[in-house]
Amino acid sequence: MIGKSLAKDVLNAGLATGADFAEIYLEQSEVSFLMLENGKVESALSSTSYGAGIRLLNKLQSVYGYTNDLSRKGLIKLAESLAKSYSGSRLMTIENIRKVAIKNAHAYEGPLSAVSREEKIALLKEAHQVMSAYDKRIVRIQNAFSNYRKNVTIFNSDGKQFDDVKERGRMVFAAIASENGKIETGFEGPGATSGMEFFTTKIDVKETARKVAELAIKMLTASECPSGKMPVVIGNAFGGVVFHEACGHSLEATSVAKKLSVFSESLGKQIASPIVTAIDDGTIPNAWGSNNIDDEGNKTQRNVLIKDGICTSFLIDAFNGRRMGMKANGACRRESYKYEPTSRMSNTFIASGTSTPEEIISSTKLGLYAASMGGGSVNPATGEFNFACSEAYIIRDGKIAEPVRGATLIGSGADILMKIDMVANDLERAQGMCGSSSGNIPADVGQPTIRVSEILVGGRGGALK
Repeated sequence: MIGKSLAKDVLNAGLATGADFAEIYLEQSEVSFLMLENGKVESALSSTSYGAGIRLLNKLQSVYGYTNDLSRKGLIKLAESLAKSYSGSRLMTIENIRKVAIKNAHAYEGPLSAVSREEKIALLKEAHQVMSAYDKRIVRIQNAFSNYRKNVTIFNSDGKQFDDVKERGRMVFAAIASENGKIETGFEGPGATSGMEFFTTKIDVKETARKVAELAIKMLTASECPSGKMPVVIGNAFGGVVFHEACGHSLEATSVAKKLSVFSESLGKQIASPIVTAIDDGTIPNAWGSNNIDDEGNKTQRNVLIKDGICTSFLIDAFNGRRMGMKANGACRRESYKYEPTSRMSNTFIASGTSTPEEIISSTKLGLYAASMGGGSVNPATGEFNFACSEAYIIRDGKIAEPVRGATLIGSGADILMKIDMVANDLERAQGMCGSSSGNIPADVGQPTIRVSEILVGGRGGALK
């Protein structure tokens, strides 16, 4: 997008008034989106965008700006404008820039941008046929396919250049069922850092479509969930969104460095049950939340955040690491060049335990089985959360009994971490989009089946009996 010579001039313009670090982040993105509404193509969009973000640091101060004018004049103007935020004298001059070799950990057959629109539509229609035939009470079906290819170049005042390519795709299955004024939704959204082979061989499109339709109908006929404090078994895969939201964000340096997290002073201390180990791993080949490097150019890492209940690490970007006196560990991310980067999760999950899901259910006399989670809200400073269950059942005498609708889990991340008393061996991950100060980014959540000894459950069905 720009050469080393121009990059040096832009960096030096930014460093003219005393900044101790300068960075240019450039990207070019190709995006494609297809959506079928009840089997008919509703949207077929494609776009290309490009731009640059410039960041200047001075000790614990940061200034950031972006532009899509990649001319010499446009970039120098932005750098000089940002430099006016500081009033010191030049500390350094960039003489040379060295390109850093990046190893690609995500092999795939070919770019999704090379796959025809017709092939993607055929896959979506295959899913629609299964969902529409499942039950006449399914009144609306949405199937979508999105993919993007992003070319990224980073130059910084350490004299380094990083080049990387990010390729991701995702398929969405959504079924809405309606009867007697009740409306329920089934949803799945598998995705990967991969090519088309993920959607044709790694996932079973027809089976996924059937499960989504089945969920919508099952919850449509469910009774209202009872309320009160009770043991809750949380299912694997997307059940991990509770840890992601209620605990994961509180382990990011974005909040930890400013003492805005409940876990800010927790390093080396017990914050979870001794049977809990939690990991953020941005290196998993072809995973939805993985990258070769983060958005500062650091290699992504497997970061163990909690080991046997002890807080062992945080997710750290270079800027917040200054405040904490700690090194960056490959966890700096952003949605696009329009956002200043900061510490974020990638593929975050609770590690497998020693129990089986069957043992956890059979040892629970009376409680709730939250098979799958939906949306919710979290206060990152306290970890207090409120999460809806998209699929839930009552557990009676160690068996999964009747389905219930409207279940909500209410509590705090610090509290539930300590109350996890069983962890199964069926770890799975699921895909989602995570929103925070640096925009919306792809992230995997995950866990095995776990049991929390007591959570406050909200519902309209009276007390659990």
